Amino acid sequence: MIKDLLAKYASPFELSRHGIMGMNRRNISYISRYNPRRLYPLVDDKLKTKQISLDAGVTVPDLVGVIEYQHQVSGLWDIVKDWPGFCIKPAKGSGGKGITVIVDHDRKNFTKPSGKAESIEDLERHVSNILAGLYSLGGKPDVALIEALINFDDVFDGFSYEGVPDTRVIVFKGFPIMAMMRLSTKASDGKANLHQGAVGVGLDINTGRAIRAVQFNAAVRHHPDTGRELFELKVPYWEQLLNLSSSCYEMSGLGYIGTDMVLDKQKGPMLLELNARPGLAIQTANAAGLVPRLRKIEKLGKKITMTPEERVAFSRREFASEL
Repeated sequence: MIKDLLAKYASPFELSRHGIMGMNRRNISYISRYNPRRLYPLVDDKLKTKQISLDAGVTVPDLVGVIEYQHQVSGLWDIVKDWPGFCIKPAKGSGGKGITVIVDHDRKNFTKPSGKAESIEDLERHVSNILAGLYSLGGKPDVALIEALINFDDVFDGFSYEGVPDTRVIVFKGFPIMAMMRLSTKASDGKANLHQGAVGVGLDINTGRAIRAVQFNAAVRHHPDTGRELFELKVPYWEQLLNLSSSCYEMSGLGYIGTDMVLDKQKGPMLLELNARPGLAIQTANAAGLVPRLRKIEKLGKKITMTPEERVAFSRREFASEL
């Protein structure tokens, strides 16, 4: 029934009756209630997120360098010259805006995943735009992070187009309650952003197997660019990934968060970033509403003494997919 409601127009009342959470309920009942505003900077600033992650022993992509001021921009080459591939991103950006990925360079031409070449002057100009706040929340001055590339696992070959696939897990009070994988496409310009055309694949919280896939809110079975059968997708190291996601509750102090995880071939699951205002499209990808799962966790009471591993075991048992 929920799958049918999500596939076509339905009234807000009908969606709510079937447990689909809307933006107002998310903002008022969960984000405002469970996320202290004083903690927002820990997740809105990717550099601070990386710092608290390292302090907590959470695996994150290597930090190559940081550029904070315009006079440091000319030193970009010295930062990246020994790295064959790297990623430049705004510390306070959102929705994948301002991220530039370089997969190779010959000291003169810096190659993007699409094959397009950039010069060092192009990259310096991009960093200057980041510092000026072109991509930051509210247009405020920002900082540019340069990170090592993620060597994503071969198991995902053909599931993504020119970009690293990531796994979004919604975590409530430390319980992973819903998950999806975001696969970049040509339409999304190689970025894992569903609003720009990336494919969202709903994942069984128990097994990490694909249960449904959507692009632009319409159900799909194959990747639009590679033709890969999306229902063959299964995320390896699933329990380890969920445990890492669950531990972000203690690390951040935020009760309702989206954790974005990637799978590196050598390092395994690692945290890419945290989101204090995760979107709602994950419900469409899973053909399921968040509200019943959130309420089940709330019924456990205010003081929950479970470890991250115990919370993961609870979620895998209680929220296993019926699709």
